[in-house]
Amino acid sequence: MAVTSEATTVWTGDLGTGAGTVTLDSSQTAEFAVNWKARSEGAPHTTNPEELLAAAHASCFSMAFAHELSQAGHTPQSIQTTAAVTFQAGEGVLGSHLLVSANIPGIGEEEFHRIAEEAKTNCPISQALAGVPITLEADLA
Repeated sequence: MAVTSEATTVWTGDLGTGAGTVTLDSSQTAEFAVNWKARSEGAPHTTNPEELLAAAHASCFSMAFAHELSQAGHTPQSIQTTAAVTFQAGEGVLGSHLLVSANIPGIGEEEFHRIAEEAKTNCPISQALAGVPITLEADLA
């Protein structure tokens, strides 16, 4: 069964001085302020498309990694993933860096890294980001 997820942004004003609000429609769990300053310079308490993309990539990778580990006979105690998506005005999204720390009883380093790479490749958000470099730094806790 396919699932379609929705979010809505309402924007007012021009790019430089305008602002908007992003609402997570499907889950009805959050509403976020967005503006150009937050996107191009960073700003507290205001998000940007790349932070939302990073959230999607981090959660997708963690799920893909848990799945790949289960397929290989391992049950993770915990997986912590941080995705750092870099944006440059005038160039766009430059890449995503996944920083992973996982506690997986009974797995060796080589198998851990092989499965982490498979999860990076098979994660649907990684596949959607195929046009930009995706790097992975994974540590076994």
